[in-house]
Parts: sequence; structure tokens; C-alpha cells
Amino acid sequence: MRVSRRAQAIEPFYVMEVAKAASDLAHAAAGGDRPMIFLNIGEPDFTAPPLVQEAAARAVREGRTQYTPATGLPALRERISAWYADRFGVQVPARRIVVTAGASAALQLACLALVEAGDEMLMPDPSYPCNRHFVSAAEGRSRLLPTTAAERFQLSAAKVAAAWGPDTRGVLLASPSNPTGTSIAPDELARIHAEVRRRGGITLIDEIYLGLSYDPAFGRSALALGEDLVSINSFSKYFNMTGWRLGWLVVPDALVPVVERMAQNLFICASTVAQHAALACFEPESLALYEQRRAEFRARRDFFVPALDALGLAVPVMPDGAFYAWADCSAACARLGVPDSWELSFALMRQAHLAVTPGRDFGQADAGHFVRFSTASSMAHLQEAVARLRPLLA
Repeated sequence: MRVSRRAQAIEPFYVMEVAKAASDLAHAAAGGDRPMIFLNIGEPDFTAPPLVQEAAARAVREGRTQYTPATGLPALRERISAWYADRFGVQVPARRIVVTAGASAALQLACLALVEAGDEMLMPDPSYPCNRHFVSAAEGRSRLLPTTAAERFQLSAAKVAAAWGPDTRGVLLASPSNPTGTSIAPDELARIHAEVRRRGGITLIDEIYLGLSYDPAFGRSALALGEDLVSINSFSKYFNMTGWRLGWLVVPDALVPVVERMAQNLFICASTVAQHAALACFEPESLALYEQRRAEFRARRDFFVPALDALGLAVPVMPDGAFYAWADCSAACARLGVPDSWELSFALMRQAHLAVTPGRDFGQADAGHFVRFSTASSMAHLQEAVARLRPLLA
């Protein structure tokens, strides 16, 4: 059977390749005194709050499982709109919000709606690999621009202007970012968007970790810059609903019918049960619990990042959001006699029963020198991980 060039061009998702190897090793060592600690996957260890679970069960029990409009339940779009106003002080009309089958579907819809064959989208290196594959699926091209710690591993307006070419369509950003947990400074983001706007391009911004911001200087939505950009968000991270596959897209008014038409044909609608459940995310009791959990994620960061630094796994920029630590592993590689972060991840898997993610997924510029740790796991797991790393690296 002939496979399309489009499918062949999609690289493996190395995070998942490493996860499979870690799971196999964990299974082989089952029953031992050192179970595998998984710090490789960006999935909160918290699950949906009680009110959300109860709302899902009630929707099933009452038979509210039929298709919703392709743009989502009107009540859910209104709740999301109110959350933007209450949390970020941004007025986002519900009519501009499209509920999707996870942030992945939101990115796919945005790219299919806006990217033509041969179009180039500028992205930072490092960045989340699936984002560039959504551009590829729309027959566009992602151009990764190397970034530095001094730039918070994010693009700048000057870098965008210097890289813009005849085929450039726009930028695809993430703030806070996976894998670095760093955000774009609001003033710099405004300059980037102004540069893109001046050139008639599009600004796509992944804000799925925005709810997990820890620094008021960065925890602001790009939607405050105007209506002529596209924001992607999700119920997976801040709202702890990873497997429910529910997200949303905020688009300019003119783009709503375009995205709606595509969603009708490609997805029909997002999960009805998940949508009814998500209504309960915005109840005061649920929001209070989410804020407690956000404080816990911050406490984990505040413990783990200094601990990595002390072990020679330097984190050049303190994450201001999300639940990741992007660590320079050059010293660790030298200590264990391995050439790069890919080999280091397997060495740690074997010697410490600790799963981490090598930099290979996230870019090309300096991927061999970095590993990503996820602090979405419990404090107890993070403390045990440090205890296992210490005799290897100290």
C-alpha cells in the first residue's frame, strides 16, 4: 500500500518512543524496589475535580450525549469567555470561541484554514514538535529559528523581521512554552505581533499553559493585543482533563464560519460528555481547587529546579509557567560518558530507573545538550528522582 509523502514527512514523536522504552523497562523490573519514575510526559498527576466528574456522570445518566453544534455548547463558550474576563481582564466574545477536540484539533483547524501549500511559519527552536507537524499536514513548512537563554528561548520581533521571506505566512508561538516553561515578555509579544501585522501575516499562539503561569509579569493572554490573532487553548493542563480531549480556539469574527465549516466536516463536534463536564470547571469550588493545584505545581518547580542546578543539570532560565525544566545536560553527559541527551536519557532509564525526555524532539540547534524534565509528577517522585540522580552526578 502506497503511503502519502505527507505521512512519510511526519517524524516520530520521540517523547513517546522514550516512553515506550521506559514502560518496557518498568514492566521488566516490576516488583523490584526501584519502580520507574516517569518525568518524561507532560501530564498532570491531578485528575478532573469532583464537580467535573459528577457533571460527566450526570450528562450520561440524563442522556445528554447527542451531537452539539460544531462550535461547541453555547453555555461552554460563554463560560470560557467569562473566564478570560475574570482571570486575565480580556474581553473575548463567546461568538469568537470554537470548542474543539483538544488543542490538537484547534491547531489543525487553524493551520488548515490559514496555511497554503508552500507557506512558511516561523517558530522558535526549541518548541513543541507536534506544532510544526500541524503546519506540515497543511502542506506548509516550519522554519525553526534558534533561540538562546538570553531570549528566554523565545522569538523576538527583530529575529522575526530578519527571518521573514517571500514565502513566510506568519509565526507559531507558545507562551508559556513546552519544553522550556518560559513565556514571551508582553512588550516583546506586542512587538512581534505588530511586525507580523505590518507584513500582512498571521500570529498563531499556543496558550495551553497560560493558566499555569506563576509570574504576573508574564501571565497575560495575547488576546489583549487585538482581534487579529489566533489563540489555541485546552482543558488538558490547567484544568487537568488530558484524556477528555477538549480544547478551544479563539479566532477573528471573519474566521468563525470558515473554522465552523471545517469542523463540521472533519470532527462534527467535540465530545459532548466532555463539554458538559467542562462547564463545571468554572464553578467557584473547582476554580479554587485549580488554584491550589497551581500553587502545588509552583512549589514543585521551586524545589526541583534548584536541585537540578546543584546536580550540574543547569536550567538556564527559571520556568515562569507550565511544568517543565529545560536543563543543560552537558556536564551530566560527560560525567556518565555518553555523547548527548538521547544517550543520557537511556542511561538514566537503566541506571536510575528515571524516565526523562531528550532534546531531540524539540529542535535541532542545541538538542543534544538539553533534556526536559516534567514536574507534573508528585513532590515525592521529584524528591526520589533527585535522590537517585545525586550518586550518579554529584
